[in-house]
Parts: sequence; structure tokens; C-alpha cells
Amino acid sequence: MSPNDTMSDSVCTCNATPLRDPWYPTRMPVSPTYRAAPRITTLGDGFYDEVSPARFPKHELRFRNQRWAERVGLGGLDADAWESHFATFEPLPENLPKPLALRYHGHQFDVYNPHLGDGRGFLFAQLDDDAGRFLDLGTKGSGTTPWSRGGDGRLTLKGGVREVLATEMLEALGVNTSKSLSLFETGEELMRGDEPSPTRSSVLVRLSHSHIRFGTFQRLAYAGDTERLDRLLSYSIANYYPALAEGPDRVARFLSAVTRASAVFVSSLMAAGFVHGVLNSDNMNITGESFDYGPYRFLPTYDLDFTAAYFDHAGLYAYGEQPRAVFRNLVRLAESLRPLDPQLSVESALSDFETVMETEIATRWLGRLGLKPNGDTDPALVAAVHEFLDESEVGYDRFFFDLHGGLARAARAMSREADHPYAGPRWNALRAILELYEPSETTVPAYFEGDGPCTLLIDEIESIWSAIAERDDWKPFREKIDKIRVMGGLRST
Repeated sequence: MSPNDTMSDSVCTCNATPLRDPWYPTRMPVSPTYRAAPRITTLGDGFYDEVSPARFPKHELRFRNQRWAERVGLGGLDADAWESHFATFEPLPENLPKPLALRYHGHQFDVYNPHLGDGRGFLFAQLDDDAGRFLDLGTKGSGTTPWSRGGDGRLTLKGGVREVLATEMLEALGVNTSKSLSLFETGEELMRGDEPSPTRSSVLVRLSHSHIRFGTFQRLAYAGDTERLDRLLSYSIANYYPALAEGPDRVARFLSAVTRASAVFVSSLMAAGFVHGVLNSDNMNITGESFDYGPYRFLPTYDLDFTAAYFDHAGLYAYGEQPRAVFRNLVRLAESLRPLDPQLSVESALSDFETVMETEIATRWLGRLGLKPNGDTDPALVAAVHEFLDESEVGYDRFFFDLHGGLARAARAMSREADHPYAGPRWNALRAILELYEPSETTVPAYFEGDGPCTLLIDEIESIWSAIAERDDWKPFREKIDKIRVMGGLRST
């Protein structure tokens, strides 16, 4: 959640004729590969509240993620069934009979907030994907809940478009992220203080690996509810870290596993050049998955002080501060778990964080550069890349595009541009290290033979939104998704 969620927003309805989106073909009934897995109810009472979804005047499909729908056995849903499940929220077969708004607390910008919970979303269903991974279907903009705190429980269409773009781009860049499964425009006019109002409304369905947040544990520790805290830990281990089920010291081993997953998570953000904007403890989950995209930004150029949220005046969640923010949240998770193990050594349980992060960043930067690892030289390469990017102000994505495959690619970029940034002492130092590396691919992917990288900078997002807001033109939105999927090697559907 972001500070915007505390706003007292008003909503008025408008009349509109639903239009069918021709983007996807005719659908079939639910696939035999659909695997319902409604396990959250095994936790019992005290973790969630049953809620009713909002009723919207219009259901106009704006985005359907067919690729992920197929992976969870929902690819055969026809247009009417898709609308029934993801706009009016008719329960999926053998799944949760009622949506559940989950309860949690969290630190928001270093201030503890005991009044949180799902305020404009809910857990709609749980299922297993085609690899047997346990996943949740959750919503954003689906109406008020007991945790709405005076808000209207809605999502602006611009917010939905931004989240679809963020998840598509991050997935293409190899980040463990929630997936945007469905976006419907819902025909209401929303009043907001941070964009021109009234503005159009939407409801988003996300596919996520765990809705169990750090703040879910914090809430129970805050209440002194050790019995439910233990129940939550057992549920988390059984469903997300089953290898930890046997043996002693399960609290410490669970915290260590979450620490490693979180180190990988923040490393992937750093390598992607992504600034989440609100890395509060309620916006981190136990599986190390990025989710809930509000005031995010992708780096134009490498800048450790670059911030995403206009309200982050102190730069608490600036690009370079993200590792520290994640580590602080891990400490808070550890504090929440201590009632289950008073002898818990927080320092020991969190000790892998920095090592995993450093290794993971090197691996991911090498992947973006299309180079084979080279052992002890890798840290020097990371340092040289950091220094060059810091000095040159070359576009962050441009750098990895130009140098993918090593020095041969750099020569191509240098020959193409008269005013290229590949010169000077720090470039010479980086080039000397790059000479020690070999390409990881025998042939360069076709994407890198293009004129430039696929980016998702704020000006591009605003341009995409302007086309929608001013002319109801969705072509730039769809074209951007197509380009992102080509970059990530994903087929566009």
C-alpha cells in the first residue's frame, strides 16, 4: 500500500455500453489442467474477512494474459466466463466460495501502521500452476473492505495500465514478479488528488506466489497472538518452504530462507534498474516476489539517488537504498518471529543477505551483458560497470543493449553513433576487464540486432496513457507489450 491508499476518495457511476475487446480469440471451458487449491482457509479465523466484490456499471476487457491463463488452466475460458470470474468475481470451481480480505500491519516509511489490511483488493482464488507451484489470484480495485480506511476501494484505469506494463517489463527482465492476469475498465468516474479527475476506473486481477506479507506476521506479534503466529509459520513452511518442515530450529531456518529469497528479489530490482517506490514491510512477501506497483520508475541513467515516489522526500526508497530497505524489513520480520523462538539469533539468520545479493547482482548483470561468468573476475566487472555507468550517464538499458555479447557489440555501437559514451578512463578500465569474458550465446538474439533497447521510462508510460485518456487509443499500449515480450523472448498473445 502507498500513502495514497489513505485518501478519502469519492466515486460516481456513469452509463456506458460495454464493448468486446477483439484482442483474444474465442475461449473454451475451464481446462482439465485447472488445479484448485484453496488452502488459506486452513488457517482458520483471525487472518481474513469475507467480503463482497463491488458491482460495476461496465465490464470492458482491456488486457488478458493468455499465456499465464493457460499455465493455470484458465486459458480456455470464453469471453463470458472470463468476465464472470474476473469482473463480477463469480467463484472459480471448487475454490474459495467468498473473496477474502487479508489482515496485516506494516512499517510504512519507517512508521508502524496497525490499521492496514486489504483495503481495495482481496484474495479471490488459489491454485497450482503447470509446474506445481502454489499461486494466488488477488485483485486490486475490487471494492471496499473492512480495511479501506475511508477510501473507495477502486483502482484508476491509469493505475491498472501502469501495473500491467510494470509486471510485463519486470517479467521480461527476469524479475520474480506478480503477473497481471486481467484488466477490465469498469465505467466509474473516480476522484483523485494525484491525477486529473474525474478519471476512469478499472479492476485488476493479479497472479502471485503468496499473499503472506512480512506485515502478516507483524500484526500477530503486535497483538501478542502467539498461537496464530505459530499457525501462520506452519502454513508458510508447508506451502512455500516444505523442505523446512523437518528438523529443529524451524524459525531460524525459515527466516534464513526468506532472507535469501529477499536478497535475490532486491538484486533483481537493482539489475533491472527498477525503483519500486514503496518498499514498506507490508509490500514484501515471504517468497521474495515483487508486487503492488504504485509510483514506480525505471532508471533513465544509473543514479543511486533516483527516487520514484513524489512523496519520498528523504529518498528512503531511492534506487541505491533498496537493499537497505529490504534488510530493515527482514529485521522487522525477525522481531515478529522472536515470540516463537526467544533464543533466535537474528544476526545469524540474516547473515547470508549481503553475500547472496552481491553474487546475484553479478550473475544478473552478466546475464544482461550476455557474458559467461569468469570466477574471481566477476566482482571487478561489477565494480567497473558501476563506475562507468556512474560517470558516463549512458542510458541504463542502452548500456546493456549496446554491450550484450561483449566488446564486439560495443564496437558496433561505437561505429553507429558519432557521439557515443564509450570513451575515457573508466571505459578503458571496463574494456580491459571485458576482454577477459566470452559471450554466453553462440548467436546474438534478434532483439539485439535492432536499433535500440525496449525501455519503459516515465515519459513513455505517460504517452501511452495520453493516447488512452485523450483518444481511447489502445494501440500504443498493446504495441509496447508486444515489444516487451519480444525483448524477454516471450510469445505475444
